[in-house]
Amino acid sequence: MNPTALRPAGHPGLPLAQLVPGADGVVRGVTLDSRGVRPGDLYVGLPGSRAHGAAFAADARAAGALALLTDAAGAALAAGAGLPLLLADDPRAAMAEVAADVYGRPGDHVALFGVTGTNGKTSTVCLLEAALAGLGRRVGTIGTLGFRVGGTPLVSSRTTITTPESPDLQALLAVMRERGADAVAMEVSSHALALHRVDGLTFEASAFTMLGQDHLEFHHTLEGYFAAKARLFLGGRTRAAVVNTADPWGRRLAGLIAGEDAARLTTVHAGDADYRVLGSTPLPDGGWHVRLAHPAGETTFALSMLGAFNVANAVTALALVGAAGCDVDAASRALLPAQIPGRMQRVDLGEGAPYAVVDFAHTPQAVAAALDALPRTGRRIAVLGAGGDRDATKRGPMGRAAAEHADIVVVTDDNPRSEEPAAIRAAVLAGAREAGGADAVDGGPRRDAIARALRLARPGDWVAVLGKGHEAGQEIAGQTSPFDDVLVLRDVWGR
Repeated sequence: MNPTALRPAGHPGLPLAQLVPGADGVVRGVTLDSRGVRPGDLYVGLPGSRAHGAAFAADARAAGALALLTDAAGAALAAGAGLPLLLADDPRAAMAEVAADVYGRPGDHVALFGVTGTNGKTSTVCLLEAALAGLGRRVGTIGTLGFRVGGTPLVSSRTTITTPESPDLQALLAVMRERGADAVAMEVSSHALALHRVDGLTFEASAFTMLGQDHLEFHHTLEGYFAAKARLFLGGRTRAAVVNTADPWGRRLAGLIAGEDAARLTTVHAGDADYRVLGSTPLPDGGWHVRLAHPAGETTFALSMLGAFNVANAVTALALVGAAGCDVDAASRALLPAQIPGRMQRVDLGEGAPYAVVDFAHTPQAVAAALDALPRTGRRIAVLGAGGDRDATKRGPMGRAAAEHADIVVVTDDNPRSEEPAAIRAAVLAGAREAGGADAVDGGPRRDAIARALRLARPGDWVAVLGKGHEAGQEIAGQTSPFDDVLVLRDVWGR
């Protein structure tokens, strides 16, 4: 199923003759899923790992497709389907530009803000949403937490994909424009950049948060991963770039941007950066009071979120606002009430209970940062696993990071997917035990592990359930069952 079933209601479409000379009809939509074809669609047949999409061209035609966009191999497969052909050497890249045209180039009519990086994308987008809303903008958001306009979720059928495929993304932007959005803040994943999902868009301002080990099953090397992230800032994709130059990869990116001289460069977090924290004081409830230096002067603001890294995320969000020429002071005043589901989310278990928090941390760096964010009122108890069918090389380092920053580590299942859960747990547990310093145990399935952590905890201790964050399901052996860490924490404690 497509990541989103949303489509705009009132757009005029694109005459097919502009794509295939002499062909009749008006293209109303674009899809690369033959099961999602609607009458008037352009069907895109892409080469895949198991089959070529063009093999389903006849099914697409029967569902109402007007034409087929594909490569030479796909054209041969679809020879008998009876669809007008639009040929491209790189049909993915062509699909993005065609989808933008079909939906009326919606990205040209809203201020687009992009955020990329290994960690911090979701939190920065949510803080940016609050900041822009504080300036009176009607904001759309796109990312791991779903889609919203003006704070209201857009109901859609979607996967957990961070950045939708280009036809779905262009349709979604058109829907947001129809619903009054004048700014859109979106997470831009490395997959999206490598697979041309954001081609056809020009961002008002984009941010690079940091780079750490992740997604090497796709990019293979950190160099390849970095090159994908860097695409957002080069070649005229963004008018302004906000880069964390406290990160070594960020410093390298800043040099590339400066050398190209295409995007206005704003730096954050380093001692000599354009936006830098002059002082941050923890508040009794776990939030922060922050004094910020920026090109227009100094600003003080308060944040209610746990974690020094969320101070950094807030600074990045404000730098995006400033890079777009907006009022940083006014935007900062809207940050205090911001809270993000599954991102250092406090879970109140009631009187006499330990403190509990749920976070999406699923890289070694994020695990360390999440645990370090917890106040030292008692012991830190980490519950974490690692996902199956993903980068296996980070499993040991995740366990090691947990053991180095917690007092007790309860290893469990994340989303094992097609892999054997016990084997994944063993890899995480081995990393934790190599690090030493913490008691590390195999807690078994996730609910059992959460129960074990709560039994071990005393009042004043912190139980941090890491890895799945906002997710409401768990995938094991091809089946996804309901599982929400927040609800399970409350239920297990109640029992």
